[in-house]
Amino acid sequence: MMVKINRYLLLLISPLLLLACSQQADYASDPAQAEQHQSLKDVEYLSSDALGGRETGTQGNRMAREYIENRFDSLGLKMFGASYRQPFSQAVSTGEADTDTVTAINLVGYVEGSVNSERFIVITAHYDHLKTRQESIYNGADDNASGTAGLMAAAAYFTENSPENSIIFIGFDAEEKGLAGARYFTENPLVPLDQVVININMDMISTNFENELYAVGTYHYPFLKPFIEEYTNDAPVNVLFGYDSDEWDQNWTLASDHGPFHQKDVPFIYFGVEDHEHYHAPSDTYENINPEFYLGAVETIIGVIEGLDRDLNEIAEQSGRF
Repeated sequence: MMVKINRYLLLLISPLLLLACSQQADYASDPAQAEQHQSLKDVEYLSSDALGGRETGTQGNRMAREYIENRFDSLGLKMFGASYRQPFSQAVSTGEADTDTVTAINLVGYVEGSVNSERFIVITAHYDHLKTRQESIYNGADDNASGTAGLMAAAAYFTENSPENSIIFIGFDAEEKGLAGARYFTENPLVPLDQVVININMDMISTNFENELYAVGTYHYPFLKPFIEEYTNDAPVNVLFGYDSDEWDQNWTLASDHGPFHQKDVPFIYFGVEDHEHYHAPSDTYENINPEFYLGAVETIIGVIEGLDRDLNEIAEQSGRF
């Protein structure tokens, strides 16, 4: 792995950073450490009670969206058009049998590639979750404040370390409504899908105490496995493969926002953890994530994205789509 990312990774897992989860600290003299502290604060804010679960169409969802927009803007991500927003209509439940139609909004920004600006890697994570039920807030810290914070951490890294190929960063809305945001984007892409080489999706990357992160998708795209193995050989988390065929007790091929990309023949790798006791439960709170594992997962995923960017010409050729 390249020297520049090794420095980043050391900062990411710094004991001082972990201590900062519970104590005040002055990060003004160390911008890189400040950015990684920010990543944990992103998870904490997005999964706070104030956002009420972030269900599509709610005030909490709007607060999350505005928070992500502000981060995109502060990082200097480019826009497709005049806004980061890609709105679409979405039905939501208002009772046992009643529905209403609300405006859901994907958030899309990008970093332009220094060599191949018309070839894209698409990084995704959904920011919506579930509504409050019977006064219990479904905070969705792991699902998927963690992936959304990872998305912003990756955006921060690549705005400072210019990629060779363009990288699109998407915060999807309405994933919990049948992957609606991803389906809308793949039906209404802001760049031609035949210029997208790969989708990297993050959904649930913070709650694991066995130090295990799954890279899902190599059953369908076996040419990707040697690349992922190379990029994660010295990663701080153990990257495993599977959950992408009927040979497993669960098949995650269409389980999150990578699914619609796969259905459009765009290769994907989905990073996530196995289901746990907090999945879709009120106990999925910031206090129940594993901060050290989360930071290692973000480190690992950024390393994979950097490797993919470096090898994208070869990956594009092996995909058979180019």
